[in-house]
Amino acid sequence: MRYIAKKVVGVPATDGAGVKLKRVIGSPALDLIDPFLMLDEFGSDDPQSWIAGFPDHPHRGFETVTIMLEGRVKHADSVGNQGVIEAGDVQWMTAGSGIIHSEMPERAQGRLRGFQLWVNLPGKLKMIAPRYQDVQASRIPSVSAADVTVRVIAGEGFGAKGPADTLMPVRLLDVTLHAGAVFKMDVPDAHACFVYVYEGAVRGTDRNGQALEVASGSLGVLEGTAFVTLAAGASGAKLLFADGKPIREPIARYGPFVMNTREEIQKAFEDYSRGELVTT
Repeated sequence: MRYIAKKVVGVPATDGAGVKLKRVIGSPALDLIDPFLMLDEFGSDDPQSWIAGFPDHPHRGFETVTIMLEGRVKHADSVGNQGVIEAGDVQWMTAGSGIIHSEMPERAQGRLRGFQLWVNLPGKLKMIAPRYQDVQASRIPSVSAADVTVRVIAGEGFGAKGPADTLMPVRLLDVTLHAGAVFKMDVPDAHACFVYVYEGAVRGTDRNGQALEVASGSLGVLEGTAFVTLAAGASGAKLLFADGKPIREPIARYGPFVMNTREEIQKAFEDYSRGELVTT
């Protein structure tokens, strides 16, 4: 059985053109969970905390996954893709050999809320051609059973297959639990696994079998074997659940680039400065 090996609370951070967010993976407390490089939660009723958005910026060597809960964000990139990510939608972008893109709020009022997850790629895939997947909410299967509702974004779960086409063995679920409901999921022994609670709280156990709670704004690293079992508290819970096969390769990263060596990072900056980032 998988247990909660570590609990991490997201820390305040700023990214893009001043967007205020909460960084959970990619922080001093939790550098990464191979193959997951970063997890940010953004969300506020104050437009001044997010209206500046994420103007044009480059990426190389990994994938970005944007999950929208509330609001609208417009995407545009150097490969020619454009689209609007609305509440419930997911954008799965493979930076590969290089892409320059922007993610800008579509309105200057109301609430903007969601997540961005970075998924690493192995060396053999880091320089593949970039691609963009606009996964609309209507395409994401939602399965309900015993007071548990699961949106299957990527991978398989609860008898459904997610629409996101992943390059690596990765599963991503958006889970809603009613009060007292129990979430159970089989996980391959070799996979890294985490749960991030964004509303309410869930209970699991630590390595000694003692009850341990993961509350809203916190992430639980799940280690062990076989299955995961989590029970919601009295107010229910909403969470992101992810597992993936570790790549186990050297990681060199700086800002928007994630490669295997410092020389490859330097090459990415040189290509970007010469306007050659988007070519292999």
